[in-house]
Amino acid sequence: MSLVSTKFLDENLNKVKIFDASWHISSKRDAKKEYEEKHIKGAMFWDVDEHSDKDSPYPHMMSNSDYWTRMLWSFGIQNEDFIIVYDYSDIYSACRLWFALKYFGHKKVSVLDGGMKKWLKENRPTNKEVGKDLGKFSSIDKLNPKNKYKVSENTEWIKNKKQIDENIKTPSFQTVDARSRERFEGKVDELRPGLKRGCIPGSKNIPFQDCINSKTNTFKTKSELIKIFNENNIDRFKPIVFTCGSGITACVLGMAYSIISGKNNTLIYDGSFSEWGKLK
Repeated sequence: MSLVSTKFLDENLNKVKIFDASWHISSKRDAKKEYEEKHIKGAMFWDVDEHSDKDSPYPHMMSNSDYWTRMLWSFGIQNEDFIIVYDYSDIYSACRLWFALKYFGHKKVSVLDGGMKKWLKENRPTNKEVGKDLGKFSSIDKLNPKNKYKVSENTEWIKNKKQIDENIKTPSFQTVDARSRERFEGKVDELRPGLKRGCIPGSKNIPFQDCINSKTNTFKTKSELIKIFNENNIDRFKPIVFTCGSGITACVLGMAYSIISGKNNTLIYDGSFSEWGKLK
């Protein structure tokens, strides 16, 4: 199951591993500080900036399998763990970690539907306890070597710029952009400097917010999501690659597609518009 309810998590807190994957576009909010002040019991903080590829000139690019092996090991994660990811964001950043874990072969991983917003609205329990060494590679030596995490990378799930450019000339998949209509249509500047306006030629647009119920912060139903895809002339039975600004909200559409299709093989253009739209 791609999504779990707040009720399910509340009843299974001691049976799962939990990640807070909050990330904010606005510099006015500090996700790590918010986590330290209040989080779901047992949750570990996962920083998308910290755990992205540091050698890439583009934001939020996926790190390699060796990094993920060591990183998940340092969190104390084992292959058989059931992982639930949530966020306290406005952009459902938890979906990025959901996608990354599935990409590296983790079998049991779900996103908390409604996230921290719904959890707090329902007055469910939180605490401030933070594991000091969790997620730091210096803690690896303290872990049992027998518990070393083993990744199984699904390399075909991530597309690169060359594949996107080839698809513009000879289409073999649909490209769907999760950014706002204004950004997609080139009516406003991009959030990051040094990028052109507009979109990848031939791509279509579903602003990721369209997939979320604004009142409950939960995903819309399968039938509602199918209607959204149909209204935007997207054939859900043909290959789809999702893109956005930097690979985060593309994963929200990836989750929506997973709800529709019942499959977890989401395809993402990792560089997204931060790479494709770079001014030369």
